[in-house]
Amino acid sequence: MSNVSYYTEEGLKKLKDELKQLKDVDRPAASQAIAEARDKGDLSENAEYDAAKEAQGMLEMRISKLEAIVSNARIIDENTLDLSKALIHSTVKIKNHNNNMVMNYKLVAQSEADLSKGHISVDSPIGQGLLGKEVGDVAEVTVPVGTIKLEILEISRD
Repeated sequence: MSNVSYYTEEGLKKLKDELKQLKDVDRPAASQAIAEARDKGDLSENAEYDAAKEAQGMLEMRISKLEAIVSNARIIDENTLDLSKALIHSTVKIKNHNNNMVMNYKLVAQSEADLSKGHISVDSPIGQGLLGKEVGDVAEVTVPVGTIKLEILEISRD
């Protein structure tokens, strides 16, 4: 099952840089740590060896996950996007009808999500609820605390 994800050139470059770091620097370091722990004697009672093997396993899982993401990643040209709808890489100004708060969010791929920067994933409940909506539409989004109504006030590309 391949999930195509859309990224900016910068976002995809960050993923590729992380993958390169993991493969070229971290993987050899993990192998070296295992070799050093193995040289310390009996492997059946060697906690350092077990920890190094576990760290290597986690590293390999991260590499595998990133390789899958990068292989299914597509660069999106923000200049060709429809400005009338909330799409990935849209910045949306929304009003929460439950508490009357007005917020700005940029809809991004899951790996680019960072709430401190106002970037929310299109895979999140709020992101999914906003996708495809136009200015004036009200999205009813089910979140862990219940259902919230979010009105789209503005859509822009920054």
